[in-house]
Amino acid sequence: MHEPRIEPEKLDLWARLLVTHSIGGVTPEDRVMIKGERIAWPLIERIEREVIAAGGIPDVCIVPPNNERGKVWSAAMGRAGSEEQLARVPDWHRARYASMTKYIEVLGAESPASYAGLAREAAAALARADRPFADLRLARRWVITLYPTPAYAEMEGIPLDEYVRFVVDASTIDPRPLLAAEERLEPLFADGKRMEVVTWHPGEGRELVLTMSLAESIPVLSHGLRNVPDGEVFTSPDASSVEGEIFLDLPILNGGVDVSGIHLVFEGGRIVKYSAREGEAQLAAIVGTDDGARRLGEVALGMNPSLTRALKHPLFVEKVGGTLHVAIGASYETCFERDPKDPASRARLEELAARGVLNRSAQHVDIVCDFRGGGCGLRVAIDGRPVVVKGGLWVPG
Repeated sequence: MHEPRIEPEKLDLWARLLVTHSIGGVTPEDRVMIKGERIAWPLIERIEREVIAAGGIPDVCIVPPNNERGKVWSAAMGRAGSEEQLARVPDWHRARYASMTKYIEVLGAESPASYAGLAREAAAALARADRPFADLRLARRWVITLYPTPAYAEMEGIPLDEYVRFVVDASTIDPRPLLAAEERLEPLFADGKRMEVVTWHPGEGRELVLTMSLAESIPVLSHGLRNVPDGEVFTSPDASSVEGEIFLDLPILNGGVDVSGIHLVFEGGRIVKYSAREGEAQLAAIVGTDDGARRLGEVALGMNPSLTRALKHPLFVEKVGGTLHVAIGASYETCFERDPKDPASRARLEELAARGVLNRSAQHVDIVCDFRGGGCGLRVAIDGRPVVVKGGLWVPG
């Protein structure tokens, strides 16, 4: 299988978009962590050049191929390390993350199977160990993109050249025009108190209804500011308010494993029953990570009509126009307070966490339902007002 062939001009455009738009530019005061596997070097190198040209300091963090997304520990540590070893995170690792001001992550694996198949307890331990560093990243200006690799093309079941074209084209389109469509939904989310999501369970032949409170939530519009490609309106619901059932039909890739046909049942904000047609053991590992992994941390509408193909990778499938996704696990603090670092905001966030409104977990796993024709998604409404799909976009009904 040959290496991806990407035009240098496309790589330059991609890197420039990430630096100038997604993380809001770079100043001499910025230390920008650029993280990814060696296989993504053609893009990482160009991002590094952009940061240097802007006067900033690049901190290039190359990830081992057996470490999913550069977690604090690799799959080898998860399989063979003791609990005591997992707790001994080097001081320099903490200092490195604390010193960065902005963060760019380039996903794309040489060998995703090398970190698949971890025992449930090991996967949970790795997620818990990494959570403090994920929180440091989320507290900075950050963006994530995906570099097309032969292994990912194979997992998607798409010829490499075709896969590369799709990923690169989707990642180099100017995302700013998406803002206008997202702004049409913002008032509905901002003023809304209750969201209802109706899906169809194909195996049981019945409608499922999931409800949640948005009364204390803030909507966030994303148009190339956090992911590339991008396009979503998202928020974190009151985690304690989630009730009912949902079926999520589109396959996602998690830990090198395909998971699809997910059915979740919530009572009192907690997942009390779950199943998956494919990858149920992986879903069990996610849900069993900690108490917060039995709650929802996000609900979002995919708003990118140019993503006509639903890839398995969450970065892509959750952005497809006409999809809805929820995340098992951690809430986003910015979905409750615009400036989580402000002392008054911190106090309120702690109060929301104590009440179970804001959810904390080592996990944040997006799972997706298709509301386009033929999907299992049926209806979405906020305070009784429908939100419908038209022309690959969600619009107020």
